Amino acid sequence: MIVAQHESWALAEPFTISRGTNTSAEVIVVTIDHDGVVGRGECVPYRRYNESISSVMAQIETTVPTLSNDLSRDQLHQILPAGAARNALDCALWDWEAKKAGVRVWDLVGFEVPQQFTCAYTLSLSEPAHMAEAAAKNAHLPLLKMKVGRHGVLHRVRAVREGAPDSMLIVDANEAWTSELTQTLIPDLATAKVSLIEQPCPTGHDQGLAHFDHLVPLAADESCHTSDDVEGLLGRYDVVNIKLDKSGGLTEALNLMHRARECGLGIMVGCMVGTSLAMAPATLLGATAQFVDLDGPLLLAQDRSPGLTYSSGQVRLPEPELWG
Repeated sequence: MIVAQHESWALAEPFTISRGTNTSAEVIVVTIDHDGVVGRGECVPYRRYNESISSVMAQIETTVPTLSNDLSRDQLHQILPAGAARNALDCALWDWEAKKAGVRVWDLVGFEVPQQFTCAYTLSLSEPAHMAEAAAKNAHLPLLKMKVGRHGVLHRVRAVREGAPDSMLIVDANEAWTSELTQTLIPDLATAKVSLIEQPCPTGHDQGLAHFDHLVPLAADESCHTSDDVEGLLGRYDVVNIKLDKSGGLTEALNLMHRARECGLGIMVGCMVGTSLAMAPATLLGATAQFVDLDGPLLLAQDRSPGLTYSSGQVRLPEPELWG
């Protein structure tokens, strides 16, 4: 039996990026109950990719009757394209497979992973003074990520840097800049000791990123979904941001990670805003990535239980009761 259910999780406070503001995390949880073993996966439908709760639920409900009893992930990937629906089903299958075999998912993958690693905490886009206050509140954390728009970028970066002088800093524009603006901003961002700039330009309008030196590495987020996208990023980006909701699950995320590394690109692991169940599969990738942004549960008013354990900017691998 495979069941999909929509859940709504309130955020601790409104979360703003260049495209708008959210007050809740709207997720879909897939539960597979087969041969006396239960596996779960969570996805976050994303409007930027023309997804909604209803469209993703329809994809899942249409796909489930076509899956054979062997519950093959290969079969799933032939039926569904990359996206949130495939992610929830794929991760539920990994969880089911691990529990059926009586091992952890990283044993199935063949990874040796550390029990914990550094994870970013994200600052919502706001006025510079408010962002400085949020940065100061979290200045003890080793890695902060800040959302920016097109205007007032340097004011906000300088405010955050003043509030958190010692933290590593990622700046995420969510496609709000042009390549010309990126080239203009990058020397000052380097001076502010920014470690990474995430998706400065809109997808399909990032050709100009290849025409200047990247004093700060550039990460492809919206421009990179699956391993098929990697070759088109070369010369424009230095890092790929792998998100399971984009890749359509852990299976393709692993393919993307391997392909990116073969092409000399660095790895960032990111997330949509969801619960610990959505983050748990991505921790396998995060344990070996240069940058990790799996802080979705920290933005919620309350996470599911059991959830991931976050402490002093570190996140631990999931317990089997959660996933994997």
